[in-house]
Amino acid sequence: MVSKIMKKSEIEWKVAGGLVEYPDALSFMDERVAGIHDGSAQECVWLLEHPALYTAGTSAKASDLLDARFPVFETGRGGEHTYHGPGQRVGYVMLDLKSRQDAPDIKKYVWSLEEWVIRSLAEFGIVGERRCGRVGIWVVRDDGREEKIAAIGVRVRHWITLHGVSINVDPDLSHFGGIVPCGISDHGVTSMAALGVDGAGLGEVLRCCFFDVF
Repeated sequence: MVSKIMKKSEIEWKVAGGLVEYPDALSFMDERVAGIHDGSAQECVWLLEHPALYTAGTSAKASDLLDARFPVFETGRGGEHTYHGPGQRVGYVMLDLKSRQDAPDIKKYVWSLEEWVIRSLAEFGIVGERRCGRVGIWVVRDDGREEKIAAIGVRVRHWITLHGVSINVDPDLSHFGGIVPCGISDHGVTSMAALGVDGAGLGEVLRCCFFDVF
């Protein structure tokens, strides 16, 4: 088994200082995955925020785009419509599953991404949960409402991963009103701030919890 220390040394951990344009992020992921595939680049986790925008995954329905008030980008990740914007921490994960799993398993990888987010939120006292048939991480409010606090969307090329997770730290939640988030209309979205939690320090927590899971 590869040690945690070795895994850390193999992964480039990037944190963007400002907003990153979505096409620039896609270009970076494409180039990095190609480099990982040919052995010229390290695996990478990139934490960033985007300007306000919507993305449409491979299962997106046109009817779920209710109000294109922000730019809309079609992307090759799985899933439906998602919002990204300031106050939302995105984690793009580029890992070679062939070198990390005895038999590459996308379901196991998605489970690991979920576990990463759940453990990270737990460090702030937030109980994040999985829901069968509903992608993402969910919290239960005091009145019983279930709301999504984190989204997950992945793509795999040559068994190397692209895209990843997004966690709502303190975004403008009204911006989600332009879409049916991930095709789910029966439940809303929330954020760490809406739960009364200060998300300062999330980046370092994500780093620590990542190496506990992967």
